[in-house]
Amino acid sequence: MEKKELTLNEYQEMAMETAIYPQPIIYPTLGLTGEAGEVSDKVKKVLRDNNSVFTEERKEDIAKEVGDVLWYIATLSHDIGYKLGDIAKMNYDKLHSRQLRGKLHGSGDNR
Repeated sequence: MEKKELTLNEYQEMAMETAIYPQPIIYPTLGLTGEAGEVSDKVKKVLRDNNSVFTEERKEDIAKEVGDVLWYIATLSHDIGYKLGDIAKMNYDKLHSRQLRGKLHGSGDNR
């Protein structure tokens, strides 16, 4: 029997079951930047130590760190009053609008 994949909102609800931290918004924001750095560090070490070869083991290590990033994104989103699915939809709408207007490249939030 095939396992059902989680929706973003289901994951967020589950993440909140383990969200025990001292200060909403601030704690998950700091954790997010730390975990994103760990993702970057794992990729850097593949370049340095593994001749830029991403083995399945290295990919899994990176995926675990990406999961930590996701947890912090889910908890931060909750703390600011948003469902993760709504944030995903907002982001898609923003990027799709830029694509339609030929504004994917460039800089600045309001393109």
